[in-house]
Parts: sequence; structure tokens; C-alpha cells
Amino acid sequence: MIPKTRIHFTDDYLINPTNPIEVNLIGAGGTGSKVLTALLEMNHSLIDLGHAGLSVRLWDDDIITEANLGRQRFAESEVGLYKSVALINRANRWSGTNWKAETVKFQKNELGKAPENTQANIYISCVDTVNARFELAEILRGIHNSLSYRNTPKYWLDFGNAKFTGQAILSTIGNLKQPQSEKYETVAQLPFVTEEFGDLLKQSESEDNTPSCSLAEALEKQDLYINSVLAQMGCSLLWNLFRNGMTENRGFFLNLKDFRSQPIKV
Repeated sequence: MIPKTRIHFTDDYLINPTNPIEVNLIGAGGTGSKVLTALLEMNHSLIDLGHAGLSVRLWDDDIITEANLGRQRFAESEVGLYKSVALINRANRWSGTNWKAETVKFQKNELGKAPENTQANIYISCVDTVNARFELAEILRGIHNSLSYRNTPKYWLDFGNAKFTGQAILSTIGNLKQPQSEKYETVAQLPFVTEEFGDLLKQSESEDNTPSCSLAEALEKQDLYINSVLAQMGCSLLWNLFRNGMTENRGFFLNLKDFRSQPIKV
């Protein structure tokens, strides 16, 4: 007997929402700033197709410096501003949206509670450290166990990269109900990146997380186009969830140095 293809069907609410899909984008640097642009394109396209679109909240407490110019989506006139505020203001002016900026880190407060305004349908993390991912995973588990509303958490898309390599991995937040299918083997839960690749993340984390003082120094740590390619491919995965209503891939590994990409099957 030929084994059935494993498929994850998109949660129904993402396909036919009553309100814009709420998205928490965490990190506004090299990858996050490019992901925001892709989300603008996605939002416009979804609305044109009769969908309610997206409502994005961008989280980052960093200030724009000279070293951010060139590789990230910032202009010289924005140096000294919060990354999240500069990007969201620009996005709203360009597209007429009412997206929000948060100038704090997406992390637990001193009482061990998640920050306010954390509830969303989709979480996209573009963070620099492994610890930030593990803390996000803990927050998402806590939110998942709370009461359900229209913005009940559904998916977590995590981006990570080194100088020439990177990955984007899609996870479900808990089990998402799947339809009956004779053709496919349906998969209700996609594991967290921290559960499946936790040890690998810890081994691969760079010991040098100090900010770069110049673009040249930043390019020694991350190649010029690794963030853009990751952002485009990762957001394509998200787009396919909306357009196709299913996916047989839940992410990919990318090596930009030799132009190789390896999908991660459901």
C-alpha cells in the first residue's frame, strides 16, 4: 500500500475570519524588517481576494543606529528612532493600515507574566538568541491554556540564521482540528522549534551577541541577502496556508552560499 502524503490543513479561522487575522511580529531587525514588508504585500493581496486581511503588532525595543543602514529597512533620517515605530509608521503611511508598534521586548515581566497585548492568531519570531525563543515558547504555552477568544493563538513561524545559513519553521500552538480525508494523512500538531530542534539551537548559538558598530562589521556576522531570502521564503509558506488551505511542508533549511534549500515535511 502506498503511504498517504502527510498534510496539515490550515485552521478554518484563517481562511474565513470575521476580523483581520492578528499577527505578533517579534523582532524588527535584519529579518523582521523584511518580513514586515512581505506582510504588507500579503495583507493587500488577501483583501483584494475578499479576505479580512492582517492586523500586525511589531515588537522591538532597539534603537536604529548607523550599523543598521543598508542591510536593514532603515534610512539615515531614522537613526535614533525605535525600529518598531519607524517601520510601523512607514507601513501605515504607505498602505493606510492601522498596525501597531511596541517599544518593549516580547518577554515576561518581573512578575513572570506575559506582556499586555500579546494575544494573536499568528506569532512570527525574528529574534537573535536561543533564550528568546525558549521564553516565547513558554509564553505561547501559557496563552494557549487560557480562555479562547477570536484571537486564539494558532501558529508560530520562527526565523533563524547564521552568516550564510538559516531556517524558517512553522509550528501549531496546540492541536488544530483537521478535516476527514481519504486522500491524505492529516496532521493536527506541528511541533515547536524549541521542542524538535532545541539541542541544535543551543549548539549553534553564537557566543558573540554584541551589537555591530558598522555595516562592515555586521556583514561579517550575516551575509547581505540571507535575511531577505529567508523572509521571502518563510512568508511564502504562510501565504500558501491562506491560498491553498493546506501544506505538506512546515518549513525549510537554507544555505545561501551554495544556493541549496531543503524543505521540512509535515
